[in-house]
Amino acid sequence: MAKVLIAGCGDIGTSLGKALIKSGHYVVGLRRHLPIENLGINFIAVDLTNPSTLRNLDTDFDQVFFMAAPKEHDLHAYKQIYEVGLENLLYKLSKSQHNPDWILISSTSVYGQEDGGWVDETSLAEPKRFNGQLQLLSEQRVLSENKNNLIVRFSGIYGPGRKRLLRMAQKGCPIQHKPPYFTNRIHKDDCAGVLKFLFEKRVDGKKLHSHYLASDDQPAPMWDVVSWIAKQLKCKQPDIKATERDVTKNKRCCNKRLKDLGYHFTYPTYKEGYQQVIDNF
Repeated sequence: MAKVLIAGCGDIGTSLGKALIKSGHYVVGLRRHLPIENLGINFIAVDLTNPSTLRNLDTDFDQVFFMAAPKEHDLHAYKQIYEVGLENLLYKLSKSQHNPDWILISSTSVYGQEDGGWVDETSLAEPKRFNGQLQLLSEQRVLSENKNNLIVRFSGIYGPGRKRLLRMAQKGCPIQHKPPYFTNRIHKDDCAGVLKFLFEKRVDGKKLHSHYLASDDQPAPMWDVVSWIAKQLKCKQPDIKATERDVTKNKRCCNKRLKDLGYHFTYPTYKEGYQQVIDNF
């Protein structure tokens, strides 16, 4: 049995924690506000940006998942999590001789490529926006603490409760058609699944890479995805968005490293995953 800390134990962290408990592990979850139910997870109300709230936290964890999310999409909020909060937790746990393993959840925002080409874990990471830049710095900080720590880069997370593309389809929002703007996504159930999978591989002594890109099997043009959702919702097809000659085409994320390790996606493409979301909409 491992003693596991999930820092930022929200929706995905709770799913992960429940799965780990079912496998016999002891799980502590940190979040800003305690949930109504603990679901077997030992929740602690913590503000990672305030070190005094970490005062009574145990330091004898075997595994730490750092998956805290900023409250807002702005520079200050990202710095508070990926600089201040991360450093506070690293400092707290450094007081122990236990030296837990870390898995840091990052994102494909660390890639700045916009030509529609493929990226993987070996691709150059030169983010152009503040969110990717701060996440890349947090990756480097965790690896500097221990080169055997892991970084997992998620693409766009979707699933029940996350309805942005469904609302776009309902409203008939104009969508870039040509050239295609590629989207990359992962269902939130697969997010928890990937993290549990990598944790178990590490426990089994499997030699792992430092970085894993977690995205489903089928990057797809936004036009295709929203058009397909609109059809399932029986809405009109989206309008074509007027574009300039040098418009971005984003990137396509390759999950080969993760799949070669043996992970099988519950929702390998947007059609399986969004069908579930539509059915619950």
